[in-house]
This record gives sequence, structure tokens and C-alpha cells, in this order.
Amino acid sequence: MSTTLEKVALHDLGKAQCIALTTFRKTGEAVTTPVMFAQIPGTIYVSTRADAGKLKRLRHTARVTLAPCSYGGKVTGPVIAGNARVLTEPQAATAAEKALAKKYGFMLPLTRGAWRLLHRQRKAEEVYIAIESV
Repeated sequence: MSTTLEKVALHDLGKAQCIALTTFRKTGEAVTTPVMFAQIPGTIYVSTRADAGKLKRLRHTARVTLAPCSYGGKVTGPVIAGNARVLTEPQAATAAEKALAKKYGFMLPLTRGAWRLLHRQRKAEEVYIAIESV
């Protein structure tokens, strides 16, 4: 996919409620997870639990793909290649949280709470990921 098409596709992600985020194991095997996201020009933000497998995979390789999808993970648009990095600076993490809160409003904490109840897990630290197209 050309850079121009990737930029158009990144712009179109703003209409989606979720993206199918694919990270890669050391073996190269792809692992896809539907996640909520927020977008600012040139960057997509995702939050995840500090103990999530996708973080372990991102430490191995920054390469990701993403595509708009339904909440259940059914891909509804083109797949886009990108590079991801974990946000370690407090200001960057705050910007990511604000972008997510602006997009999802009260649904963000409700979704996180429901996920914890469904999976019977305690509250975990949130970590933010920034994704940029390649």
C-alpha cells in the first residue's frame, strides 16, 4: 500500500469505533485483538493493561497492522501497516488518555470496568501505545 493510501486509510479510521490491532510473536505469528482507539493527525492511540500480551510482543517488534473493525473483531476496511511504541513519558500518556476520553466519553471507564468483571481481573495499570503509519 502506498503512503498516500495509508494516510487516506488512517483518516478513514476516525469513523470506526474499534480497530483490529495485529502484533507479532517472535516466530512471526500474528495475534489480532479488537481495541478501542483515538486518533490525532498522524498518530493512533490505544490503551491496554500493563500485563497484556501485546506489550510483550511490541517489545520484540514495533511492527503492527491495523484495520477498522466491529467490537467483535470483524474487519470492515483495509489493513494498514504501522509502527507502534509504548508511551513512557507522562505527558504523552496524558495526551493519549485525553484523546480516548474525548472519543468515548463515559463509555471508556464503563468498558474497562465491564472487561474486568467479565474476566474476573483486578484493576491493572493502563499503558498507552502510539501507532504511526510506515
